[in-house]
Amino acid sequence: MTNEVVWCLISGSVAIILSYISVSIIKGRSNRRRVVGFFHPYTNDGGGGERVLWCAVKAIQEERSDLDCVVYTGDHDASPDSLMARAVHRFGVELLCPPKVVHLHKRKWIEETMYPRFTMIGQSLGSVYLSWEALCKYTPLYYFDTSGYAFTYPVARLFGCKVICYTHYPTISLDMISRVEGQNSMYNNDALIAKSTWLSLCKVIYYRLFAWMYGTVGSFAHLAMVNSSWTQSHIESLWRIPERTKRVYPPCDTSGLQFKQALPLERPSSSPAIISVAQFRPEKAHTLQLMAFSVAVHNLDADLPRPKLQFVGSCRNKFDEERLQNLKDKAIQLKLEGDVEFHKNVMYRDLVGLLGGAVAGIHGMIDEHFGISVVEYMAAGAIPIANNSAGPKMDIVLEEDGQQTGFLAQTMEEYADAILKILRMPETERLEMAAAARRRAGRFSEQRFYEDFKAAVRPVLGRAS
Repeated sequence: MTNEVVWCLISGSVAIILSYISVSIIKGRSNRRRVVGFFHPYTNDGGGGERVLWCAVKAIQEERSDLDCVVYTGDHDASPDSLMARAVHRFGVELLCPPKVVHLHKRKWIEETMYPRFTMIGQSLGSVYLSWEALCKYTPLYYFDTSGYAFTYPVARLFGCKVICYTHYPTISLDMISRVEGQNSMYNNDALIAKSTWLSLCKVIYYRLFAWMYGTVGSFAHLAMVNSSWTQSHIESLWRIPERTKRVYPPCDTSGLQFKQALPLERPSSSPAIISVAQFRPEKAHTLQLMAFSVAVHNLDADLPRPKLQFVGSCRNKFDEERLQNLKDKAIQLKLEGDVEFHKNVMYRDLVGLLGGAVAGIHGMIDEHFGISVVEYMAAGAIPIANNSAGPKMDIVLEEDGQQTGFLAQTMEEYADAILKILRMPETERLEMAAAARRRAGRFSEQRFYEDFKAAVRPVLGRAS
């Protein structure tokens, strides 16, 4: 008798849940609005992903003025006017009209702090819950993910949406799996696991299972835009929809830095500046950059002016704030406090001023999907020193008209050597390389993004029902 009661309760609960889900989906499908809904839970992250969001909104407004744009965000202080103003002041992107805003209250379920272990699967399943909230509140005709939450795509399809995404970085890649197999310790592979063959084997199994799940949900996209050759190769391998995958390089303010701001290639020689533009996240390798700068300073020729290193970036949360403070403490420990500057959450006009005074720009992330900051260095006339992997290696820091456009490095010593080469470079040689880098950067302009983006979305938007 007791078992029958338990089964009745379980069956009844399941029936209620399924009924709720069914009613929500039917209601959402019948109330779809003629809008493009941008799923971007963090509209204040200040990185290249946010620039893509605002340029994508502007492109949709230009391409289909009959469609409204809605932004799903967990930032409760965000309003249509504040987001429009932020797009201009932070990124120089002028929207045609303010986007509508749908506030999300379940964003905590995609916070990495919620999942100390099995973070990827935890955040991915959390994004399903968050997208459910978003689509129940406001169901668009077109669901546009600009933050890389592929597990939300089947949910959007259930609600009858056309699914479009702009993928900056695969949640998991074959490179990540190979590093775990090789027991290499990194920011996403704890040293304790890397030292253990058994734990590494378990993690490889977890990664391969997740990769299969990621590939399955990603294949629900009607159109998958990717930002680089590296990202395209991984997405095509995992999602297996090459006919629906288009490479669209991200929008870089190359014309603004070259022409509107009229930044000259000549730079102050009294105290040459080396700039590093990146969010204060662990994968950005700020400590490696600082250590390399320390080595370069200690090996600097006596007759050369002492350089300064400028860290410019945004902080998303208290953990980023802690990393920034640790970086400041490390600079003091290395006796470089007078040579290193920290600029947090700067406005676009201030960033332009810093870029215009730098002789070089340093970038340290391994497997950076593209590298907008690297392109911005080049457009501004700063010679790039980028990590010898992924986007910078495959798409950006390549020869232009047979001329070198920058340096690629991996180890601290290689970064330090590149810094010293630039500091020791005769002015005529530096100007030639900076000019070649600036020409190369023109391939990744904001205008090029708008053209390629509109060409990619036009067939999908044209199938409006």
